[in-house]
Amino acid sequence: MITILILFLLILLGAPLFAVIAAGAFWSFYQADIDLQAMVIEFNGIAEMPILLAIPLFTFAGYMLSESKAPQRMVRLTSALMGWMPAGLAIVSLVACAFFTAFTGASGVTIIALGAILFPAMQKAGYPNKFNLGLVTSAGSLGLLFAPSLPLILYGVIAEVPIADLFLAGLLPGFLMLLILSTYSIWKNRAIRVPLGDFSWKEVRSALRESVWEIPLPIVVLGGVYSGYFAISEAAAVTALYVLIIDVLILKEISFKKLPAIIRESMILVGGIMLILGVSRASTNFMIDAGVPQQMLEWISGFVSNEIAFMMMLLVFLLVLGAILDIFSAIVLVVPLILPVGIQFGIDPIHLGIVFLATMQLGYITPPVGLNLFIAGYRFDRSIVEVYLSTLPFFFLLLVSVLLIAFWPALSLVLLG
Repeated sequence: MITILILFLLILLGAPLFAVIAAGAFWSFYQADIDLQAMVIEFNGIAEMPILLAIPLFTFAGYMLSESKAPQRMVRLTSALMGWMPAGLAIVSLVACAFFTAFTGASGVTIIALGAILFPAMQKAGYPNKFNLGLVTSAGSLGLLFAPSLPLILYGVIAEVPIADLFLAGLLPGFLMLLILSTYSIWKNRAIRVPLGDFSWKEVRSALRESVWEIPLPIVVLGGVYSGYFAISEAAAVTALYVLIIDVLILKEISFKKLPAIIRESMILVGGIMLILGVSRASTNFMIDAGVPQQMLEWISGFVSNEIAFMMMLLVFLLVLGAILDIFSAIVLVVPLILPVGIQFGIDPIHLGIVFLATMQLGYITPPVGLNLFIAGYRFDRSIVEVYLSTLPFFFLLLVSVLLIAFWPALSLVLLG
């Protein structure tokens, strides 16, 4: 217990998470009189996972897209197709943010990259600032359930479930979140009476021509995987190569001089994920050998007797966790512990993964310490209290969607057949 308190204190003091996990693993091996070389062997085991190639490749592709003019083209295309609808620009913002986050895997990047485009555009269109701030902040994490989101891939690696199945399972829950927020935006539009935009085939054709290089990306990823032409890692390689050729050689929006900086920034994120994954693999395997999941099951069974009660407890836990811990760390630390317990209560591992990611996604805007709340406050120069109040309606709507996802398993599993 003293060791756990010390490690928790180190986290609060700002120690790197991988160092804290590694220290805990080393101490556990030492206490169990296991040769500490076992730590290195476990860490080296991640090199035997071919699927991990997808993480740096998709991350690089996402960073390339964020540094190019793809976000502007994406917003123009979705605006041309949907801007004429009631609350069209609000729906455009939701769709654009979801698509962008799916490829970058980082909701904070979406707020920073697309916020500069969407926030002033919605102001100019007549939407109130409170609505704009809440929508852009909340939409930043919507794409985490859509392929090829990095959290989906990482959950598949940790839980040892087919990543292609996770890609399918996330579609309907992700669209449910979009639908609920879009419906709210349309209802809100009736009260604020924002003028409808004009539909123009000329603008649609122009936006399609401008976005002709980005449009094939989802087809490459999803079509390639589900047609059987690509494995996940091969789809990631094709995506990265495609984006590199388009942005550097064809559109020339990224210079060769700028390329090393993009590679460095993207691989810093990947390096952090790999370090945490490597040391947590050793820590997790020790806990499994020590019977920690079984002990957790016995403890939980003492006051939770069915799947519904377990799911409610899990949602509360994940909301708190999502507010204080980034999603990548949470996946590698928590999933190995809750997965065996969830299975014992009859929860499908793929459904559990979608519930986990959807709730962690909501954690990003959970007061008082949700990460996206602070990013939005900094990006739009607003007080944190103003951000809290602006996001509350969106928070409660997304909470309803998370409850539907959690207690309606068919929503996640129906596409799997």
